[in-house]
Amino acid sequence: MKTDVCKLTNDKSTLDSILHEAEKSAEYNKLTPKQALQLQLLAEEMVGMMPELLEIGNGEFWIENSGSDFELHAAIKTKRMSMDKKEEIMSFSKSGVNAAAKGIVNKIKLVVESMADGYAEASRYSDGSNLEFYDMGAANGGLYNDIWAGAWSLSSYKSSAEKNDDKDTWDELEKSVIANIADDVIVGYVGRKVDIIIKKKFD
Repeated sequence: MKTDVCKLTNDKSTLDSILHEAEKSAEYNKLTPKQALQLQLLAEEMVGMMPELLEIGNGEFWIENSGSDFELHAAIKTKRMSMDKKEEIMSFSKSGVNAAAKGIVNKIKLVVESMADGYAEASRYSDGSNLEFYDMGAANGGLYNDIWAGAWSLSSYKSSAEKNDDKDTWDELEKSVIANIADDVIVGYVGRKVDIIIKKKFD
């Protein structure tokens, strides 16, 4: 089942449609109260990402499911970023430290912004700078290559943190609503289109 596709613009009132579609999807699929709450919380996390992202483009949102497998989709068609926005991302890339990158949702937003307009590849390697958390979540091969030019996934990010025994990252993950509820969050881009997919399988 796929819900209505909602247009998203920088008119913040349109973000209410994300929560409305989550409510409708939970009701239609007869989710338990706990499952409906989890879907609503994931929708709220998606809403939290949107205001800044919709400054760089417009988008669409929908939810689709096959049985108990649910996906929340946001597709952002990005405009060319202003020089101020590019400098903001480059500043983060060079310093490696930025208050805006605290928290998993903010990291996901920075991944989307750095993918916009193909800026990720240009900014990360032209001067030897590096978005460490971007590389930790880089997802390559298989399905990702068939769909996107590049992709980042929360599950890859978690695996890198575990492999590196990165306690600070694990502390951050444990405090994150989206990291604790979602099975995965995937961000992929092709051209100027950036997709965000939050995956959740309800038992």
